[in-house]
Amino acid sequence: MTDFSALLIPDRDQPARLITPVAAADFESWLATQPERARAAVEAARFSGKPDTLVILPGDQAGEWSVAIGMAEGNDPWRLAYAASNLPEGSYRLAQGSPGDGALGWLLAQHRFDRYRQKPEAAGPRILLTDEPARIDALVRLAEATALVRDMVDTGASDMGPADLQAAAGALAGRYGATLTVTEGAALADGFPMIHAVGRAASVARAPRLIELEWGDPAHPCVAIVGKGVCFDSGGLDIKPSAGMLLMKKDMGGAAHALALAQLVMANRLPVRLHLLIPAVENAISADAFRPGDVLRSRKGLSVEIGNTDAEGRLILADALTRACEADPTLMIDFATLTGAARVALGPDLPALFANDDALAADLLEAGTTMGDPLWRLPLWAPYLDMLKSDVADINNAGGAFAGSVTAALFLQKFVPEGVAWAHLDTFAWRPSAKPGRPKGGEALGLRAVYLLLARRFGAS
Repeated sequence: MTDFSALLIPDRDQPARLITPVAAADFESWLATQPERARAAVEAARFSGKPDTLVILPGDQAGEWSVAIGMAEGNDPWRLAYAASNLPEGSYRLAQGSPGDGALGWLLAQHRFDRYRQKPEAAGPRILLTDEPARIDALVRLAEATALVRDMVDTGASDMGPADLQAAAGALAGRYGATLTVTEGAALADGFPMIHAVGRAASVARAPRLIELEWGDPAHPCVAIVGKGVCFDSGGLDIKPSAGMLLMKKDMGGAAHALALAQLVMANRLPVRLHLLIPAVENAISADAFRPGDVLRSRKGLSVEIGNTDAEGRLILADALTRACEADPTLMIDFATLTGAARVALGPDLPALFANDDALAADLLEAGTTMGDPLWRLPLWAPYLDMLKSDVADINNAGGAFAGSVTAALFLQKFVPEGVAWAHLDTFAWRPSAKPGRPKGGEALGLRAVYLLLARRFGAS
C-alpha cells in the first residue's frame, strides 16, 4: 500500500516549488501580471487555465521554476490530481490558499496497483505541503480506504476468493481489536441457506461463507454495513457470455466498499457499535449448482423461486440483511455491484441509491455533493413488486425485462423489517476510462459519501 502519510505533510517553510492555480475565467488577468519569460512559457505550452493542464514557469535564477495549473471552480477533490501525476519528484506548496479536499486527489494520483507487474512503475514522490495539518490524518485515511477498494477490485479472482475476503476482514479485526466470526461451507445450510445455495458449486478451497466483524461499545448505536462478496460470477447455470464474464472479478466490489467503510469507522473511532457482514461466494457451475426453477428457503423464512441464477447477489445479501437486522441496527447500509440496469440508467460514475427513509436519502445525497462523490436516488416503486411474483413461492428472484435495479432493490427490501433505516447502493466499483487521480480499473464510488454521513450522524472524533 502506498505510504500516503509521506506525501502530505505540514508546511513549516521547507524549500518547495510553488503551485499557482489559475481558473480559465481569470487567465487573462493572471497572465498580465506575469513577467515576459513566464508569458513566453505560457504561450509555448498553449496554457489557458483549462482544468488538468499545467505549465512550468521559469524563475529569476538558473534552476528556479514554479508551476501554474488549470483549475476548475469549486472544491473538486481531483483538482490537484493532474499536477501530482505530471510534476517531477519534489516538494510543492500552493502559492495561495489551502489544498483542502484537493489533497485527496494529490494523494491518490500517486497510488499504483502493481501486484502483477514484474517491474513496478518507479516514480519519485511528489510531496504536498499543507497549512492545514489538522486535516492530514483524515485525508490520509480516506486515501487509504479508497486505495483498498481499488486494489481489492483490481486483484484477479484467483487471488481474491472467499477466503481472501475473510483474510482481509481478519486483518482489520486484528488491527482494531474487533471480533471476527465466520460461518463456512455446510454450516451455512441451516442458518444461511441462500448463501449456501449460491456458493455450494465452488471448490472446497473457495467454499461460501458469511463473514461478520463486530467492533465498538455495545452501548453505542448499532450500524450495520453489508457488502456483496461474489468473488467471481459466471452467471451459474444461466451462464454469462464471455464478454459478460470479463470484469466479473469486480463482483466483490460491494464487499471491498464495506471493508473500506468499516476501516474508516474504526480508524476514526466513531462512537458506534459496528456490525460488518460480508456474504462471500463464487457463483460457479458444477453438478451441485443451484438451478433455475429451484425454490430456496431464506434465513427470514420467505421462499424464493429462482428465475435466474445470474441474479445471485440479491440472494446472498438477503440472508445477510436478515442477520444484520437481528441486532436491531439504528442504520443499515449495503453496497453491491448488483445490476447492469443501474449502469444503463446512470452510467459508471453514479451509484444508484435506494432508501426506505427520505431523510436518510437526502442526507446521503448532500454528503455525496459535499465530498465530490455523487449518488443518484432511484425509487423503491412498490407497484413493481408485481414483477417479482412467483406461482409457487413467496417471491421470485428475477424481475423480468424492465426496471432491473428497482426490482432488485425491492427484492432486498422484503428482507428489511419496518422501522430499520436502510440504504442500498448499487455501485459499479469500476472506472472504464482513466481520469486524473482515477485510473482505469477498480474504484470506490459512494464510499466517501457514506462515511461523511456516518461521521455527521454519529460524531467523528
